[in-house]
Amino acid sequence: MKCPETKTVNVVDTYFGIEVKDPFRWLENDRSSDTEAWVKAQNETTFNYLKTIPYRDELKKRLSDIWNYEKLSAPFVEGDYTYFSKNDGLQNQDVIYRQKGDETPEIFLDPNTFSKNGTIALDGLSFSENGKILAFSISEDGSDWRKIIIIDTDTKKAIEDPLVDVKFSLMSWFKNEGFYYSSYDKPSGSELSAKTDQHKVYYHKLGTSQKEDVLIFGGTTEEKHRYIYASVTEDNRYLILTPRISTTGNKLLIKDLSKPDSSLIPILNHTNSDTHFVDHVDESLFLITNLNAPNKRLVRVDISNPSEDNWIDVIPETNHVLTITKGGGYLFANYMEDATSKVKQFDFSGTCIREIELPGIGTAFGFSGKKNESTLYFTFTNYYTPPSIYSYSSQSGEISLYWSPKIAIDTNNYISEQVFYKALDGTKIPMIITYKKGLNLNGKNPTILYGYGGFNISLTPVFSVTNIIWMEQGGVFAVPNIRGGGEYGRQWHDAGTQFNKQNVFNDFIAAAEYLINNQYTSSEYLALRGGSNGGLLVGAVMTQKPQIAKVALPAVGVLDMLRYHTFTSGAGWAYDYGTAEDSLEMFNYLKNYSPVHNVKEHTEYPATLITTGDHDDRVVPAHSFKFAAELQSKQSGKHPTLIRIETNAGHGAGTPVNKIIEQYADIFAFTLFNMGFKELPNSMH
Repeated sequence: MKCPETKTVNVVDTYFGIEVKDPFRWLENDRSSDTEAWVKAQNETTFNYLKTIPYRDELKKRLSDIWNYEKLSAPFVEGDYTYFSKNDGLQNQDVIYRQKGDETPEIFLDPNTFSKNGTIALDGLSFSENGKILAFSISEDGSDWRKIIIIDTDTKKAIEDPLVDVKFSLMSWFKNEGFYYSSYDKPSGSELSAKTDQHKVYYHKLGTSQKEDVLIFGGTTEEKHRYIYASVTEDNRYLILTPRISTTGNKLLIKDLSKPDSSLIPILNHTNSDTHFVDHVDESLFLITNLNAPNKRLVRVDISNPSEDNWIDVIPETNHVLTITKGGGYLFANYMEDATSKVKQFDFSGTCIREIELPGIGTAFGFSGKKNESTLYFTFTNYYTPPSIYSYSSQSGEISLYWSPKIAIDTNNYISEQVFYKALDGTKIPMIITYKKGLNLNGKNPTILYGYGGFNISLTPVFSVTNIIWMEQGGVFAVPNIRGGGEYGRQWHDAGTQFNKQNVFNDFIAAAEYLINNQYTSSEYLALRGGSNGGLLVGAVMTQKPQIAKVALPAVGVLDMLRYHTFTSGAGWAYDYGTAEDSLEMFNYLKNYSPVHNVKEHTEYPATLITTGDHDDRVVPAHSFKFAAELQSKQSGKHPTLIRIETNAGHGAGTPVNKIIEQYADIFAFTLFNMGFKELPNSMH
């Protein structure tokens, strides 16, 4: 099929004396009329193609039918009310409800009324100590930029002007007087793509204008703190700051709010670890850290002398990665064992009270609340079990089902199995493979291999309507826990960063080979999928091994590795990637796998559907635009090479339900059609 031709412009960059052509640089200008025309032409071609797939509408209807079930969040108490979020089924955004005692719940905030097309999303809620004032943030058109709106919870009316230009921020109240938040100066260039790398923490006092907000930290030193998060302890005694230079590693600072003139005291003044405040009891701080403990440990230290030399283990490091929550006066240790959850309850002396019996093998999260709350909640899910909410008594350990969804599909028909395969260098990698019971291992099952492999992010089993629809068609959904992720701690992450990044791609390739060798599928029925850093994964693997899969589905990917750090907050990703300016060796390493720079002439690439959003200001759409232009100009095979650009959408968070359904109907239809299916593999009736 014929794609629109993309003009080339003679642009050359020089790195360490080596010239690199960038003929599609003009596509980085995200608001130019030329780029706008290119987006329109590409979408026209893509949607004209998708319209020819006979079962595209049937997939969309099936997705809508199954998606249409009630979804609920765990409840939480603020002031006189219990709050929770609910979605009736196909609402574009979840609605916040509240309930006083046994009264009938009422709608408190309905983000579906914020815009006609559902593209304004609620991003975060933060209540004042007495629950009388709420600060909530909204995202418009999928952007990472936020507005903070402040309302009286009794009247639900705004009590002052919104705060603007907020990004990557918590909202943390000090009593009922005001709150801390984080922001960048508004960029001088494009708000969607210009660099933002000096984060600042401000204090906003209620009743004052934003221009009067007090700068607490950031923006005044030569060292660039690209991400700074501020939180106030539950008793309003301390302010905790975690300045970061990159997405990995943080400093830790504390300020005594009971003494107005107190200064910020460093607990850690380096970024060699990920260390975070958990709680304080009397004069002791409790911190979770991977300093000298790659799988993390919980430590205690006296607040009067908090340097790392004085840390004492409360919950020591084990062979499994630890995360900590707190509630009801207890600590909850969630251990990740081969990407699944095991949870234990501890007291603050480090004594284990009990191991919590979870409903099955999968992912459990929650177990958090205020110190005076004895009933806590947790959610359990896996790849074929929709999230159910359980109540938990922190005193007795009793568990009871609080709520479970009623979904119009029999999830008992599906099964997950965990396998371990060897990577190229012999490393053992786990992979969870989920499918309909009775699968015939004949090498002809349509299979999606999904991966991420970066930023210490762990892929644990969670339910998705879209995955169930795929598996309902006889599809296999396989997720390997490749290096670069956090499934086995700091060392696993580091084994997939910078000069080790090729490990990530090799691990993914080995996962594909395992599925093929064991007859789950074959190259003719295999699709590679990943988003963001996972989009890089797909782009790198499809350019290195173009014959390994029939279909490639890179979403919102980081695809130009020589220039990623020049856009928005991209410079903060250098811990994982390194940058082309670091050294000749780093430049060569990046250039050798950068997907945009490794599309070759006279090569047959898989059928490719690139997806991105025109308002993505985290991984700017220019990555996807340039990769699409390269593929379209060099693809020698007959496979389609298309890009689907969602308008008024960003990196993914807050995307309206109707757009998600349309996207996945298109992705699955494209995938199956290019695997040779003229009709859906399994009847839906």
